[in-house]
Amino acid sequence: MCARRLYPYLFNFFLFAMLQLLAVARRNGTVEVLNPLNGDLRFAVSNASNNGVQPEDDPVAGLHLFAKKKLELASRSCTLLTCTTKGNASIRSFEVNKPSADVSSTGSSRTWSIGDGGCILCSKVDGSENYFLLGGKRVEMNVWDLDSCAKIWTSKPPPKNSLGIFTPTWFTSATFLSKDDHRKFVAGTNSHEVRLYDISAQRRPVISFDFRETAIKSVAEDLDGYTIYVGNGSGDLASFDIRTGKLLGCFLGKCSGSIRSIARHPEFPVIASCGLDSYLRLWNVKTRQLLSAVHLKQHLTNVLFDSNFADEEAEVAHSAADWPLHEDERGEGETPPVKRKKSKEKKGIKKDAEAKSGNKESSEEYGGKKVKSKNSSKRLKM
Repeated sequence: MCARRLYPYLFNFFLFAMLQLLAVARRNGTVEVLNPLNGDLRFAVSNASNNGVQPEDDPVAGLHLFAKKKLELASRSCTLLTCTTKGNASIRSFEVNKPSADVSSTGSSRTWSIGDGGCILCSKVDGSENYFLLGGKRVEMNVWDLDSCAKIWTSKPPPKNSLGIFTPTWFTSATFLSKDDHRKFVAGTNSHEVRLYDISAQRRPVISFDFRETAIKSVAEDLDGYTIYVGNGSGDLASFDIRTGKLLGCFLGKCSGSIRSIARHPEFPVIASCGLDSYLRLWNVKTRQLLSAVHLKQHLTNVLFDSNFADEEAEVAHSAADWPLHEDERGEGETPPVKRKKSKEKKGIKKDAEAKSGNKESSEEYGGKKVKSKNSSKRLKM
């Protein structure tokens, strides 16, 4: 058994597993590539655009560090995909072994605009690292092909409701439903709505449902391909069956701040969540109970599991295997403990003993009253 290391951080980041790298995007436009084992800085690059816009006015909204595609192990280079809030996307490769001051872009770098005049708030790269999903305020959900940097699909807003009110476009979070299929994805909106899209079926949502009364801030997929985890701005965390939109249950123990990120463990039935209340929390996805909470003294916006970190002495993995199972969570081969029923003879004996003791107590009470009445009558006669 092996444990997994968690990385909560200030802003967007992504873990590069093959070269043991961790990419972090700061609010000032700087992208840092760190060593996740000791936290040392490998190199840092600026995401400043050539159009004269300051990085503080156009921060990074999406970041991805490629693990499979565009990787040259001989030169030890890594490829970064960045996307700003104003829709400036770029794919650049960098040498890992060079010192931080000498780092420059290697190979062909591509830059294109994807904003359409809105504000990008959420993005995601699929498991094959061939497709890029994004959306935001006044920006419909788009799916892009990273090989050709071309848009292949755009969502269509839902129609007006029964009162004739049109809901403005405002996507806050998104994730692919499965790592092997880029056609289905889930998106959360600022109007506390969760939508399921299928780009092979239609442009409008296939399923749509509401969750509480505050904006959806984070969505994450489960390993089964149909369960999703939803966190909102008021600290509510719940799981849904996206096939029907049914609420499976809410996680016990309300968070005191907005939930900004949810991560599913690759092996154990555990999810991690973090938010603006500065707490990193671990939850059991089966019992929906809180396992642990750590205060990290700062606002948290992202959390990630390091699948390559192993600690043989850690007891987290062993305790996860010993978590109690409910009746509906036991496998076919597992049987619940048998409760022995008391025999009828023992029950009858116990009832007779209780009846006799009750009769004795009642007779003693009545006897005491009679003695008292006799004494009182004698006093009257005297």
